[in-house]
Amino acid sequence: MLKASILFVLAGIAEIGGGYLIWLWLREGKTVYLGIIGGIVLAIYGVVATFQSFPSFGRVYAAYGGVFIALSVLWGWWIDRKTPDIYDWIGTSICLIGVFVMLFAPRH
Repeated sequence: MLKASILFVLAGIAEIGGGYLIWLWLREGKTVYLGIIGGIVLAIYGVVATFQSFPSFGRVYAAYGGVFIALSVLWGWWIDRKTPDIYDWIGTSICLIGVFVMLFAPRH
């Protein structure tokens, strides 16, 4: 479970960070080099996700979506300085509960 958690967090940081660098380039007029680095970081995200040991691609990516939501709320809070409200935290909690159900429910 620790390895899965670390991989989800690394993949999330790579996806959000890469997307953020491209955002800075295209939306905020920063240097093209940020866009190039962002594209490379996004490619790294795609590779990191493949190291998960869960057998189903769809289940891993669906569960990752919940982790991505939580990391995005934290990114907005820490990087963009937008404090999440109670509804952000409730929604994030619901998503993370879904992640645990999808990945760790007993299966036959």
